[in-house]
Amino acid sequence: MSLDKDWITEICEDGGSAFSLKGGEKVFEQQSPFQKVEVFKTETYGKLMLIDGCTMVSTRENFLYHEMMSHPVLFSHHAPKRVAIIGGGDCGTLREVLKHPEVEKAVQIDIDEVVTRASEQHFPELCELNADPRAELLFIDGIQWMKDAPAGSLDIIIVDSTDPIGPGEVLFTPEFYNACFNALDDGGLVIQQSESPLIHMAILERMYRSLKTARFADARTLFFPQPIYPTGWWSATIGAKNTQLDGFRRADAENKPFETTYYNVEIHQAAFAQPEFFRKARTGWLTD
Repeated sequence: MSLDKDWITEICEDGGSAFSLKGGEKVFEQQSPFQKVEVFKTETYGKLMLIDGCTMVSTRENFLYHEMMSHPVLFSHHAPKRVAIIGGGDCGTLREVLKHPEVEKAVQIDIDEVVTRASEQHFPELCELNADPRAELLFIDGIQWMKDAPAGSLDIIIVDSTDPIGPGEVLFTPEFYNACFNALDDGGLVIQQSESPLIHMAILERMYRSLKTARFADARTLFFPQPIYPTGWWSATIGAKNTQLDGFRRADAENKPFETTYYNVEIHQAAFAQPEFFRKARTGWLTD
């Protein structure tokens, strides 16, 4: 991350690129036991949260990520009642999950409480359902929580994770996906952010192979814009336990009893359309 008085810049070495926002006034900074959390004011994107110098969430565009990490997978499940979110400390994904009236319980497990407290202060709109009686916020190791989860106790697992480096690397391994598989009931789904298809195909390949090793019956990737992340094009990948990802509750999505900014039925369908280079690669990952 590069910072001067006028611009906040994240440099992406993998992509040979950078993303900048005009602004620079810092309104929050705290070094937690795990990472450095900062919030800045920007001229056009509202507030911007950085973790260890990497852009995480902004006021202006966060709906893209949070809606696409939640609504496609929830409407792809026949009856999503029990949801776990690993990570997601800004609480935006939790908010979107709790918009679904059929959800009876949503547990968010993020190891760093500082992220949530910073969000409550600077992104209160993301935290507006934190007090919902169906919500439970835990500040513990999400990986261990998943390993300890009772078999068949979850319908949906949302891995709102960091990049697969350092401590976050284990979230992309067969061992972690195996824990998810055991915790899911039959027909259960796990979704995880899967980086940019432009520069992170090796990560996507690793995820598909790990999901296959962990006995998931099907895996599909959905794509969506994400302006503040490297390349501006992002993805999330769904793994399905003992079922195929060949449809969704279209009527329920069309008649959803809540507002969204980006997600709708047409976006749901379009997000799963696969670019030709990805289609060819995915075929190989699933058949090798």
